[in-house]
Amino acid sequence: MNFFKTLDETLNAPNPTDKFSLLEKLWQAFINDGVTYDDEPIHLLKTPAYSGFCTVVDPRTLAKRTKLSTQEGRITFIHAIAHIEYSAVDLALDAAYRFRNMPHDYYKDWLEVACDEMRHFRLLEELLKSQGSFYGDLPVHDALFEAAQRTQESFLDRMAIVPRFMEANGLDANPRLITRLSGFKKESFIQEFISVLEIILEEEVDHVLKGDRWFSYACEKEGVDKSVYFDIVEKYYPDTFPKQIDINVKARQEAGFSCSELKKIGDVRCEN
Repeated sequence: MNFFKTLDETLNAPNPTDKFSLLEKLWQAFINDGVTYDDEPIHLLKTPAYSGFCTVVDPRTLAKRTKLSTQEGRITFIHAIAHIEYSAVDLALDAAYRFRNMPHDYYKDWLEVACDEMRHFRLLEELLKSQGSFYGDLPVHDALFEAAQRTQESFLDRMAIVPRFMEANGLDANPRLITRLSGFKKESFIQEFISVLEIILEEEVDHVLKGDRWFSYACEKEGVDKSVYFDIVEKYYPDTFPKQIDINVKARQEAGFSCSELKKIGDVRCEN
């Protein structure tokens, strides 16, 4: 199987069914040493593949995810998270597709992440279906795609912004959502939703850790200190740190963040 050509086809698949079918075939070929690393040209990111079946809008116009007591509010919440997971599949695939001549473990890591994100999406899609909805039923934003687009020419920046910034922020947000849902925990649907979020949280720690590993690799390759992370985040998202929020210190440390880094991110107490 032609590795980079298949990655390109998977990234641009017009719907989840086609994308996941291609991804599963690629993963099986990869783990069975059935891929060749071709000279497929690297295409610039222009339009997210999901724009063919989702209405993409400015994130400021999206409905607020506040009414967890209503079916409509729950659908809105789940749809938003499903979109993040679907976008994350493409972010992982693009990390493998865009950066060439990397160690074998690099491609293995990001294909593993893509498969995890695919599974997360499917779990959330089942929850949506149980509520009479489906992915693409509501408008979505392209913030994650934009992050990939803006960092497509810098391996160092991509590893800093996508796994170590955007995905790491999810480690903080996920427990807060679980806490909000706990008020409705007696309902079986909410219990299922919480279980899915707990699976996502546990596995996202490993995803951020993979990103941390390859960010460290990029820093070493370019001869820069890991503290450049804060300069990169400031370049793309000015005035982000420090942020006074509930930081998931334990999860972030497990994912490779040092205590000194966490203290720059927010008002936390921790030990290295």
